[in-house]
Amino acid sequence: MLFLLVSMVLPLSGCGYHTAGAATHLPASVRTVAVPVFENRTQSFHTEFAFTQAVIRELNTRTKYQVLNTDGPADATLKGTILSQTASPLTYDSTSGQTSSYLVTITARVVLTGSDGKVLYQNDALAYREQYQSTQDLSGFIQEDGPAVRRMARDFAQTLVSNVLESF
Repeated sequence: MLFLLVSMVLPLSGCGYHTAGAATHLPASVRTVAVPVFENRTQSFHTEFAFTQAVIRELNTRTKYQVLNTDGPADATLKGTILSQTASPLTYDSTSGQTSSYLVTITARVVLTGSDGKVLYQNDALAYREQYQSTQDLSGFIQEDGPAVRRMARDFAQTLVSNVLESF
């Protein structure tokens, strides 16, 4: 009877369910992570800073690692590159014919390497999109692409940290 009970419970112990961050696949020797400012290969202004800051904030919030915002000596280094950033008209105002919303798309590459040069995580094409409304009243015009980029940076950082921790 005891054998039957153990044989039924034993498979459940390895079912693969775990809490987020509990199954980190980074080596135990990693205690510090350097996150230098992302490289920006686009003509867009400050996108690299928004993405770098969001990743640092997410790593500080969700992990036990000491995060350095330089390219100094660390157990692992996370380097990112903003490869492309586009803003495309999405909808038009039927009365004025002007664009009423845009779709911003950003593609980035990230590589996490250990201090020994071994690649611990890599994704060459993380793409994120965010829609924003344009202002039709030019007297009260507020540029909305900056907040859209910051929202995308937050989503990007959450996904990236989850992927690094869970090795997706």
